[in-house]
Amino acid sequence: MSAPSLSGLHDRWSTPIGVHVWSQAAQHHDTLIRVLKMMRWQDPKADAEAAFYASPDDLLNRIRIPEWTDLVRFLIDGVSRTVAHANQAQWGAQHPAFQIALRGLWCQMSNRAAHHDVHTHGNCSWSGVYCLQVDPSPRRESHAVFGARNGVTRFYGPYANLLAGAHNDFGNAYLQNNVWDIDPIPGQLVVFPSWLAHQAMPYEGEQDRIILSFNVSVHAASGRDETHAYANA
Repeated sequence: MSAPSLSGLHDRWSTPIGVHVWSQAAQHHDTLIRVLKMMRWQDPKADAEAAFYASPDDLLNRIRIPEWTDLVRFLIDGVSRTVAHANQAQWGAQHPAFQIALRGLWCQMSNRAAHHDVHTHGNCSWSGVYCLQVDPSPRRESHAVFGARNGVTRFYGPYANLLAGAHNDFGNAYLQNNVWDIDPIPGQLVVFPSWLAHQAMPYEGEQDRIILSFNVSVHAASGRDETHAYANA
């Protein structure tokens, strides 16, 4: 029997990114921000006056209040929905049960033009950024130097590294729209593949930019991660 024809036009290798909004953000953020700021002040390795602060990545089990538990549940739910969407072609509409393991959860606070340069995350399959605090959008975007890019998270498409080589001409204009800026909005979670290059652009404002970052790994509920069954599905 001959193989079916693939005649036509095909788009492959899209990049799934999930954006989710926490309905309880306004109710819980004040308490969570106070707790995180207190942890910074109590951190013996931290400079309370520095423009940038990153906590240890063990916050999952260090904070034990109901508001934190609710937030972690929301983060896991956002990851679950994103993972199910990303794998629907391989898993089908009735996807198999899976488990999510948080491999690190930490807080970052920045101001006075602090930024985080381009990077990816290792030893995990998905990562996330959740915004707790930042200047309101009109004020943030009115910055005299940074403008609308003030404090955004910038993602770089998987072909971005090709544009510095000999692959750039009129015929691949589709590669050249290779960045996506996501505004920092309190209560908003962005879930993305850990291999996707990204950076936190310089931020300056009246309020600190406070975010949570995390990494996760995903496992079959049975405890056996046999992905080969889906490789050619």
